Amino acid sequence: MAGDETRAVLLDLEGTLYAKETVLDGAVEAVAALRAMGLGLRFLTNTDSKTPDRVRADLAGYGLDVAPEELFTPVVAAAQLLTACGARTRALVSRELRAALPTLAEEPPYTHVLIGDCRDTLDYAALDGAFRAVRDGAELLALQAGRYFKRADGDHLDTGAVVAAVEYASGATARVLGKPSPDYFALAARSLGVPAGACVVVGDDATTDVAGGRAAGMRTVQVRTGKYRDQRAEGLTGGASAEIGSVAGLPGLLEKWIRG
Repeated sequence: MAGDETRAVLLDLEGTLYAKETVLDGAVEAVAALRAMGLGLRFLTNTDSKTPDRVRADLAGYGLDVAPEELFTPVVAAAQLLTACGARTRALVSRELRAALPTLAEEPPYTHVLIGDCRDTLDYAALDGAFRAVRDGAELLALQAGRYFKRADGDHLDTGAVVAAVEYASGATARVLGKPSPDYFALAARSLGVPAGACVVVGDDATTDVAGGRAAGMRTVQVRTGKYRDQRAEGLTGGASAEIGSVAGLPGLLEKWIRG
């Protein structure tokens, strides 16, 4: 593996840099070390309940200073896509995101149905309305398709469970805008001006970080924090280019790769 191939790192957030609302040991120092190595950085998250500005504010609270152009969320991808096509969108998302998304329509016809984190807005009428709009021809979009997420109080259903319900009932297949969509990773690489093969994706989730990075032609590193233990028990791990105990070990691993 040629050392000069490593030019950028695409870092997952929850489960990799922080978990259960606490920054992980060595995460702040690891990010600083990657910057000192001259590597391009992008922070990729499937967080779909908050605006990008709020995500950055949360990261600052963990001691992680992330510039606006360094953060990629599915909300950014959705806003770009829906604006470009002049969509009329029925959105099943959080109240916070409804205020931030363009092209929302209150009445049919709808061209798109967008599903994201909707724990504060979900009820039967909202779910049924999304189903009916898809049956009437609207394209089904998912901000992400995670099965569950972890919080300090335990595990919770994620957006993918709601998306799966509408897919099952309507017979449609959702277009996923966040991880593991290869287009999402490719967008981050293009923003850095480097080819996919020069990027390393680092995360705790084999089904989103590792699978998406591999599909985009990138090398992948899975950390043994966050979802790793659950996924190892399910037989989902083992597909990454490398595994490390935590993100604290990432600078050392990349230094070895760069030296060849």
